[in-house]
Amino acid sequence: MSQHRVASFEFGRIIATIAIIALHSQIFMQTPLFNGQPLLGMGLNQVSRFAVPLFFIMAGYFIQPRLTTERCPYLWRYARPLLIMWVSWSVIYLILPFNFHIVATEGYFAERTFYWQKLLTTPLNTLFEGGLVHLWYIPGLLSGLTVITLLLRFKLARFIIPVATALFIFGLMAGSYAQMTDLSSPIFTRNGPFFSTFMIMLGFEIRRRDISVSLKYSIILMVIGFGLFIGEANYLSLQENGSFFHDFLFGTPLWALGIFFILLAKPNLGDHKITHSLSKDVLGIYLCHLIIVIYYLNIVRILGINPTISSIFAVPVVFIVSTMIVRGLRKTPLARFLVR
Repeated sequence: MSQHRVASFEFGRIIATIAIIALHSQIFMQTPLFNGQPLLGMGLNQVSRFAVPLFFIMAGYFIQPRLTTERCPYLWRYARPLLIMWVSWSVIYLILPFNFHIVATEGYFAERTFYWQKLLTTPLNTLFEGGLVHLWYIPGLLSGLTVITLLLRFKLARFIIPVATALFIFGLMAGSYAQMTDLSSPIFTRNGPFFSTFMIMLGFEIRRRDISVSLKYSIILMVIGFGLFIGEANYLSLQENGSFFHDFLFGTPLWALGIFFILLAKPNLGDHKITHSLSKDVLGIYLCHLIIVIYYLNIVRILGINPTISSIFAVPVVFIVSTMIVRGLRKTPLARFLVR
């Protein structure tokens, strides 16, 4: 990322991180119910899905100048610390138990063996994911950047947009729309280069072409994209064995782009010392937050806490504890392996 921080982008990254925590905490997915459905939880779940696409767009935007000129050497310098963190956190998540009840009743190794066997049933997918599901972001980011870098390296920059678009369409057709197309992929299409390349390409091209959109049209783009995303999700949920919850749909790029252009149009949004202080912790919070979510939900079950109460406190508790862990790790010799 550029050394010159833009306040609105830093603010956007923090909001996106909070959205991811809310998504993974499954807040309000048990109560309240409306006609037997957790409509509030379902709505919050969907609203949160802009976050990782926005991260990818920002990565493409900030890496474009140096990736264009330095290509493979810069990609390696960018990727190396991320790979170290991905491996380190994967090892941690392979060791730490997730289910307190199974550990108490059957023992640590019984709990871990079940999880290890689950990962080994899909080894290729696990390779593109890591020791815990949310770590897919790093292989996704790096595989997308690798595709773009190779095209630049072999002087095929004109193919960046078509290749990224083809990967995106295949990812959807073999992913969320697979029940309609009968296409399949060797890995879960959210992982790897399928969606990440396209989202990174958007940021890359915005920076390269110096594209900007007014605040008014940015908001319109965001609303149209989100509306399309929800419409697709609802349509797919009505199909046989369909689901309402999807990571990426056709509306995702428009929705995430709208948010990105809003941040680009309002560079001073969120310009506060708290924003600049928290922004440097975002990647670390992302990498460690899910184990805090898992342990929080374990404690909620053990104590029998009301699900509405637990949903209210989930995001602030996880965010604060994760931030404390990241800042604590930064003061130890382990910092270079676990946080940036």
